[in-house]
Amino acid sequence: MGKIPFLKMHGLGNDFVVLDGRRAVITVDAAAARALADRRTGIGCDQVILLEPPREPTARVLMRIHNPDGGEAEACGNATRCVADLLARETGKAKVRIETVAGLLDAEALPDGRVAVDMGPARTGWREIPLSRPMNTEHVELTLGPLSAPVCTNLGNPHATFFVADVDAVDLAALGPELERNQVFPQRANIGVATVRDRRNIRLRVWERGAGITRACGSGACAALVAAHRRGLVARRAAVELDGGFLDIVWRGDGHVVMTGPVTLSFEGRFDPNLLAGH
Repeated sequence: MGKIPFLKMHGLGNDFVVLDGRRAVITVDAAAARALADRRTGIGCDQVILLEPPREPTARVLMRIHNPDGGEAEACGNATRCVADLLARETGKAKVRIETVAGLLDAEALPDGRVAVDMGPARTGWREIPLSRPMNTEHVELTLGPLSAPVCTNLGNPHATFFVADVDAVDLAALGPELERNQVFPQRANIGVATVRDRRNIRLRVWERGAGITRACGSGACAALVAAHRRGLVARRAAVELDGGFLDIVWRGDGHVVMTGPVTLSFEGRFDPNLLAGH
């Protein structure tokens, strides 16, 4: 077996190893995901993205998302933008449909080089997130250190957004792992800390489930906008500033959340197939 080609891409520093398994089958199990994502002995990334032939006839591709801990994520907004950019260049068509474990996502490559993705409807019911018991998802009964009463949202994956005076003063590296695995989240959760600067601007940092702190989390930015609007803190459209830069988020009247931001292809390469064996 020859060396396996890959792309290294990122959206605002949220970085991905993209593998194309549409023509030749590539198997990424938990060990392979951990090996590829390792920043010292592998290629290094926040998630490994595997493209496969779609099962849904209206989609161009099935996108699978593997976390560095070996688990599989249902959704990743920044990765969706990266894949949409690849498909738009491949097909010459600005609009593409991507199949994920969480459902179908429509994306569009814009003339300014950014990519917009319809992340689908924001789900706010306690069963939809899911939570372990009935709760008001606008003020969930959860406190750890300086963080309390998050707003919980499902954007293809579960998010808990805590509002704080200063996101940079929160020790997210210490609090994130414990909150991610709190018993109130049967499928674990992504943990966001957000500061609302004004009606149009939110500052956000995210501890991603299975990945840790990332420079940007697209679905987390969508969840933060929805959470802040539910609390009456922002309009239905706002700029969300993450460590890696800005995303434009809109919660449309039909309930769908659209995220727009930049995409970067960092480099292309090939790796030894032994990495897929986890070593």
